[in-house]
Amino acid sequence: MKKIFSFIAIVLVVLGIFASTQVLATNVNQENQNEVAQSETMTKLVEMKDKEKKTLEDYQQAYGSETYGLTAYILNKVQIFSIPFCFLGIAISAIYQYVLGIRKLDTRDKGFAIMISIITIFIIAQVLPLIFAIVVKGWRG
Repeated sequence: MKKIFSFIAIVLVVLGIFASTQVLATNVNQENQNEVAQSETMTKLVEMKDKEKKTLEDYQQAYGSETYGLTAYILNKVQIFSIPFCFLGIAISAIYQYVLGIRKLDTRDKGFAIMISIITIFIIAQVLPLIFAIVVKGWRG
């Protein structure tokens, strides 16, 4: 009987050692994968930063001044990012006007006023870079 218990104990110890080395190897492998993923992320961030820096330099070279180039770059970013925000604002104002405004006239008017304001902001954000380019490049020389 003692031999069976000692055999089972030895087998359990061997299995325990094997399992712990397997877990340890898995942890090392996961750490290596995390390091690789982190380095890939850092590489992508550096690439994005370099791309945006080059774009800013291209604007500065095209406009002939740091100030005008930075302004044109910012206006371009505003133009790009205004699209989703304005569509979201139009959707919210349409909910106010057509869904919530069915029973309340003041809510419908509020939704209409918000929609007109957002559409005006959208048009200004889309046209402002063009006007800036015409004024700076056309009239400045």
